[in-house]
Formats: sequence, C-alpha cells, structure tokens
Amino acid sequence: MKDYKKILLSRIDLKILYLIIIILFSILTFRTVHYIRQVPLINKAIIYQSYNTSSKNLGSLNMGDRVTVLSTKYHWKKVKTSEGEVGWIQDWNFQQQNKITSLSDATIVIDAGHGGSDSGALSRTNKNEKTYTLIYAKKLAERLRKAGAMVYMTRDDDSFVSLNSRPQLAENLHADAFISIHFDSAPENNMGSGYTTYYYHKKTSLRLAQDINSKLKYLKLENRGVEFGDFLVIRENTVPAVLLEMGYINSDRDFERITSTSYQDSVADDIKQGLDTYFNQN
Repeated sequence: MKDYKKILLSRIDLKILYLIIIILFSILTFRTVHYIRQVPLINKAIIYQSYNTSSKNLGSLNMGDRVTVLSTKYHWKKVKTSEGEVGWIQDWNFQQQNKITSLSDATIVIDAGHGGSDSGALSRTNKNEKTYTLIYAKKLAERLRKAGAMVYMTRDDDSFVSLNSRPQLAENLHADAFISIHFDSAPENNMGSGYTTYYYHKKTSLRLAQDINSKLKYLKLENRGVEFGDFLVIRENTVPAVLLEMGYINSDRDFERITSTSYQDSVADDIKQGLDTYFNQN
C-alpha cells in the first residue's frame, strides 16, 4: 500500500513538473515571439497621440528601444511600447519605412510660386503671377485632400516665402512628391504659348514629371512636354519634385485660359490623376 502511494505521489509530482515546464515554455515562447515582432528605433523619437506633430506629445523613446508596429498611415507607424503605451512615431525613425503605393497614403507638398513682395511675372494687363499660382495650388490641395493625401502648402496666402525654405519643407516632411506651380513669360508679349513640366533629378523625379504631364490633356493649349529645368526649388530637393509652367501669362490667348475657372479645374484634376498613376506604380 505504501509503495502504491509512493508511486502515485511520484506520478503527481511528475505531472506538476510537466505542467510547470509547459507553462514556462509557453511564457518563453510568448516573450520570444513578442520580441521578434518588435522593431528597434534607429533614432531617438517622440511618440504622438495621432499621426501629426500637432497632436499630443506622449513622450520620447531612445534609439534602440523596441516597439510593436500595429498599423501604418502616411509616414507614420502606430506602435505599442514595451510598457503598453500606444501612439504614433514618424517612420524615418525605423530601418524600414512605409511603402507608399496610393495617393491616399501620400504626403504632398504644393508650392504656389512667388508671393508677397515677389509678384512673379506680369500679364500684358499687369496682373501678377503670384495671384494665379495660389489659386491653382489651393484647387489642387482641395482635390488631393479629398483623395486622402496629407497635403502641406509652402504658402496659403499672399505672403513671401524664401526659395530655400520651399524644398526644405519637403525635406523635413520626407514628402512623397513636391509640386511647384508657375506660369511662364516670354521676352515679348504674345510670343510664347503652352505649358511645360520640368524636373531636375532624373532618378527621383523624371517618372513623376512624365506621369503628371501625360494626364494634362484637353487644356486647349500646346503641351510642350517634359523638360529638364534648373530651378532651385526642384534642384535643391531630394524628394520627387516637379515644376509646372501652366501657360504664358503675357500671352493674351494663354492668359484667357489661365484665368478661366474651367481651365483651373481641369489642371487641378489632371495633376491629381497624374499623381494617382504615379503612386499606383510604386
């Protein structure tokens, strides 16, 4: 009888031991999987309540801290820290940045040329280029925001903005595209006509220029195609960047189109379609 009890107790002890081993193994497996799913930060980073820097600052994390990525939006990752805090961190603080494959996830900077004391070119009736670049920029921004894009403007009123600060905004935001809107001017009135799409960096910007230019149709002005252009706002830009000259402001024929609401709307719609094509091919 005593031997039976000893055997029974031994079996119970073994079952308890096995159970403890299984529990410890499960805990170890869970922690290992959890660690593997976490990714380290490559910079010190601020964690925000939402995917914009104007939202509440929840604190900061150090380089090397590990977080679990829950989802992504624009150039942000929604993360959960080791302490269980949930927030958003900009994706350039990680080794792997978000792949942007749709306009609805893109960050776009729109640059309304000139502004303030810089009037830009003049029409034959002394109308300022800066007035129309802003009209077009606002129409484009409205369409891109409706499509879900995160849009920033170098100016949204008649204020002066330095040339260097325009590409710098795109750099700081790690923008996916920079669109600068201008109007051309010929040495003499009524000498030039048509619109041109310019790029500077072939590797990063040529395809963007081609995709946008290919959608600029039915504008009743000559499409002068895609050209290399040495303009500071696209030259000093490492993000995909184009400069659009959407007609000759000192041409009576072009200026009639430039001031036309239908032309303005068509240009904004066509640029939006070009950006759709560009991001869908990424």
